[in-house]
Amino acid sequence: MKFWPYIWVLAAAVLWGTTGTAQSFINGEAHPLTIGALRLSVGGFALLAFVLLTKGLRWREIPWQAALASAVLMALFQPLFFSAVQLTGVAIGTVATIGSAPVFSGILEWVLLKRRPDRIWVSATVSAIAGCFLLFLGNGSASADPAGILLALGAGVSFAGYAITSKKVLEKMDAVPAVAVIFSLSALCLLPFLLFYDISYITDFGNLGVIVYLGLGATSLSYILFSAGLKKIPSSSAVTLSLGEPMTAALLGVFIVGESLSGSAWFGVLLLLGGILILTMGKRKAAV
Repeated sequence: MKFWPYIWVLAAAVLWGTTGTAQSFINGEAHPLTIGALRLSVGGFALLAFVLLTKGLRWREIPWQAALASAVLMALFQPLFFSAVQLTGVAIGTVATIGSAPVFSGILEWVLLKRRPDRIWVSATVSAIAGCFLLFLGNGSASADPAGILLALGAGVSFAGYAITSKKVLEKMDAVPAVAVIFSLSALCLLPFLLFYDISYITDFGNLGVIVYLGLGATSLSYILFSAGLKKIPSSSAVTLSLGEPMTAALLGVFIVGESLSGSAWFGVLLLLGGILILTMGKRKAAV
């Protein structure tokens, strides 16, 4: 059915939403950049090894230009996002990044691919972004670091650009080998960070288990699902559906970590869910 790619992307967003909860189980101090580098390394290299041992890769058929661009954009997203969060706080940094990505994706598609956003996408995106703001801005933050906001917007552009460039890779490759190649290259970009920050926390067995889950579950599996869906739907729609990530993170925070949400935050969850339903059900009807 033609609406299944939307479900796959949403499933990827749900897996991404488990990242914050999983990281909360790490004992000791772990710099976000080292977590990002390690999760990309585990996810990318493990998947690459799997592909090489099973199907193999036709190296000459890899669209290297698009693959390298995708890898650099994904690697760039990590320090931009984590630096934004450090400067301006988790709430504002997250909402500026995740909320801006669908807008930038729609603009990039319009400018680069000459694909104008349709009414279903606009309605879903407006609803989801409004929900995202209500969900994350209910913490009473009154100010934000301008540099942090700029970095967050840069992270939003990076993710939107990744969605568009990786779609070019998916035109030539299946989802699994495409993700393996892109994330292995992306991991190589971030490995130097491991030389400058303490990574002794991975010697703890529990911490290592979290890193393995982040690499295999929240990276390899999630981006395979994202890429499988992205292969068949517009990148702008896929990025909008990625707003399921903060909704999942918020709900896990309530039911697993024991956090509480205000009334406005719960309304934000409903708006996010509404935006996702508008996009998935609207596209399903359009496909009938």
